[in-house]
Amino acid sequence: MDDLRPDLIRGPDGLARCRWVGDDAEYRRYHDEEWGRPLHGDRALFEKMSLEGFQAGLSWITILRKRPRFREVFAGFEPEAVAAFDDEDVERLMADAGIIRNRAKILATIGNARLAAAMAPGELDALMWSFAPTPRAVADRPAAFGDVPATTAASDALSKGLKKRGFRFVGSTTMYALMQSAGMVDDHLVGCHRAG
Repeated sequence: MDDLRPDLIRGPDGLARCRWVGDDAEYRRYHDEEWGRPLHGDRALFEKMSLEGFQAGLSWITILRKRPRFREVFAGFEPEAVAAFDDEDVERLMADAGIIRNRAKILATIGNARLAAAMAPGELDALMWSFAPTPRAVADRPAAFGDVPATTAASDALSKGLKKRGFRFVGSTTMYALMQSAGMVDDHLVGCHRAG
């Protein structure tokens, strides 16, 4: 009998993972190779901020499956390129069924790109990581989904810091999801093969 914790699941490879992975191969890859691993770089973090903004109100797997198309139509999330988007680009994006067609989120992404492009190289990375909390002790790792918060003081501060600079779709819940996915916090559950 498998003595796996209730919020873990065993994959076809025999490894224990956080249950949110389910049986989806792409989600499994994302969990193992991306989620919770430190991510740096202005472009990479701008992409993460943008996709987390598009995810608001939806499941992450929806965004993950659409990510290749998002990258294609948003010029690889290069802030300088997205900053140059105009009204014609907005209409092009609104007509693209391969992404989330939400005008407010599209406009926010373009506006956020303009802010990011105006920053010095490395400044967005340094700003975002300046809000990362001190890594938790191994004994403080969450044991169950119920132990994982939706927001923290750190995500509140990151959200407030970005909003002060004019960034949009960067609420505290969205920023905590970014902190998890970008490895600013590690919320792999006790018993997950990625924990620790």
